[in-house]
Amino acid sequence: MEQGLCTDESTPLRTEGHYKPALMELAGKTVVIVGMGRSGVAAARVCLQRGAQVLCNDAAPREHLSSAALTLEANGARIIAGGHNAVDWRAVDLIVISPGVPLFPALLEAEADGIPVLGELDFAWQLLAPAPPTIAIGGTNGKSTTTTLVGAMMEAAGRRAFVGGNLGIPLAEVVPPPGAPFSFDTLVLEVSSFQSERMPALHPRAATLLNITPDHLDRYASFDDYANAKGNLLLRMDAGDTIIIPHHDPVCTRQARRARPGARIVTFGPEGDVRVEAHALVDTLSGDVYPRDEIRLRGEHNVLNAAAAIALARGAGVEHGPIRQALRNFAGLAHRIALVAEIDGVRYYDDSKGTNVGAAVAALRGLTEPKAVLLAGGRDKQGSYEPLVAALQERGRALVVLGEAADRIAEAAAGVVPILRASSMAEAVALAREAARPGDAVLLSPACSSFDMFRDYKERGDRFTQAVLSLTGTASPGEQS
Repeated sequence: MEQGLCTDESTPLRTEGHYKPALMELAGKTVVIVGMGRSGVAAARVCLQRGAQVLCNDAAPREHLSSAALTLEANGARIIAGGHNAVDWRAVDLIVISPGVPLFPALLEAEADGIPVLGELDFAWQLLAPAPPTIAIGGTNGKSTTTTLVGAMMEAAGRRAFVGGNLGIPLAEVVPPPGAPFSFDTLVLEVSSFQSERMPALHPRAATLLNITPDHLDRYASFDDYANAKGNLLLRMDAGDTIIIPHHDPVCTRQARRARPGARIVTFGPEGDVRVEAHALVDTLSGDVYPRDEIRLRGEHNVLNAAAAIALARGAGVEHGPIRQALRNFAGLAHRIALVAEIDGVRYYDDSKGTNVGAAVAALRGLTEPKAVLLAGGRDKQGSYEPLVAALQERGRALVVLGEAADRIAEAAAGVVPILRASSMAEAVALAREAARPGDAVLLSPACSSFDMFRDYKERGDRFTQAVLSLTGTASPGEQS
């Protein structure tokens, strides 16, 4: 194992320990990059710049790799695609894995033999040592909105902030060549559970777990394993750091207690330190007040995201003025309860990013319309749909199901609301239009991942938008699927 390389046992099950980040000397080392999406390509380029011998590995066949991945060969990398068996895992010095790569036996065996395994985010963060002050946003739902909002607060305060990680740009993509200056003075990172599974070094100065609800149970053995993976984000935090969690949330509180002694805990919510009131968000620690009618984000779940963002920004030293300016200007992200159109008195909302049950429940209950036709389904994550059924009992007009999880969702909701089945997004929208009444909403919030029918949640949301707009004559039938 390379001297000075910061690694630990921070998997979902093996999480404790105290570590100091150290700059990695990669020259002459053999590094395997597993997963050749955008994160893997960026990590491979960084390793090549530092003189490493780079082997790129992906389970997908070579013809499915991007042109960006294939061009790495011209810079000296070797590519092994179509599986993992052809890699000599015992003959490498370091393994860097991309967030979406499922764990496989050879990887776990290499780790057990002492080969360090790092996630791309932690790997890139170590290469920045000393990294600039880092703000990290974790949890199940609301991460992207909160991350982007915090980035807007940093910008309003005059900070040169990198905003990315699990959202948008991988951190490895902006790691400068050796000896070159780094372009940012603050890091604002969205962090997924996949990224924090192997995160031995990353040390945020302010971090949040917005919520932890069941998700990705097709990957984790239990909800506790999933929650512990989320909580790994907080392990290095100590005196001078600020952890932000929902008030009276036992799961997030338990994870916050895994931090080192001295870390400050700030809560948000109706009874939190950043208190959500009917007409304002009140930072009880500073006395600052943020009127709700100035906050452009809509939905009660987004009010909670805004409260967490306020606490994060204050934890990073941002004053009231820039925070208030960002809250006035930030309207939200695409595919997150975005209003597509109003047709015949029915509003159509794209929440394609609602890829788990908790997100779909929050979207449904956060609507201003009293009733909604919900479009749900996709690739099943093996969690319970009972919370979604409870929300449908309160707010549902009808349920349209599609994709691989259609049968499971329909079975769970049987007898609660009328259930309609669709084989395409265009058919789902047409059925929803027939079921909706004036004053209702039609909400795409699938509670599942998109990979059964679509490339990603963005394509799914775009197909929904096209299908809705075709009802108004804005989009042509040829744009639908």
